[in-house]
Amino acid sequence: MIRVVCVDDEKHVLKQTMSLCEKIDSIDETEGFTSAKEALGYIADNNVDIALLDINMPDMNGLTLAAKIKETSPDTAIIFVTGYSQYAVDAFKLHASGYLMKPVDRDELSAEIDHALSNHNFQMNARITVQTFGDFELFIDGKPVMFGRSKSKELLAYLVEKRGNTVSRTQAFADLYEDKEYDRSMQKQFDNVIRNLRDVLKKCNAEKIFVLERASMRIKPELIDCDMYRFLDGDMDAINAYRGEYMNQYSWSNLSEAYATRIMNEM
Repeated sequence: MIRVVCVDDEKHVLKQTMSLCEKIDSIDETEGFTSAKEALGYIADNNVDIALLDINMPDMNGLTLAAKIKETSPDTAIIFVTGYSQYAVDAFKLHASGYLMKPVDRDELSAEIDHALSNHNFQMNARITVQTFGDFELFIDGKPVMFGRSKSKELLAYLVEKRGNTVSRTQAFADLYEDKEYDRSMQKQFDNVIRNLRDVLKKCNAEKIFVLERASMRIKPELIDCDMYRFLDGDMDAINAYRGEYMNQYSWSNLSEAYATRIMNEM
């Protein structure tokens, strides 16, 4: 889910900016604040992908706010929205993703949002790596992630296998637990598995790859670098790295392993 925060001390300008954001398809949620301090508190407690900041504000100017946001949430992209062009140099010293002049044009805002998200996805891919050849492993910044529950790790592997397709809770349970009945006791156990997966990913600042809805779940494949995804996309490095083994720990992966091996044999 892509979440954007807008900060401007002028209420009517804030409302206009939020209205434009709500019309951009790539944005899922927009929050608005007239107080920089309140915005900073919100960002500290929530995952925010992009912050649209006014510069001239009474309680804390946008440049100071941007610096504090980067300390709290370094992955949040900053786009300044201001009526004053003289701040551009200072803005880009803070590694801002964009700089828009008021009044904001919808097309220009959409272009800046797309640019910020493309950089964001590239950075996410660079730090979140999934290994499926051989045994399944998740790496964050090159370090393997430890899971409190083996089933939580298997659930993530299973969702990686689905390559972004939505899977119901009941289907995921049936595939991971095979012949066990999905009764009240097992529902609670599976809820704990899902909760542990979310907690592990949140601790690694990688929770954006996992989308959980009321009765279904999926991952965002565009946010991870996966060897099998690259293999299926024809990447020669991934093809040469494949040795006929795919997620060895899990029996449900056998069909995909056979499919990948057949592709290799046909080359």
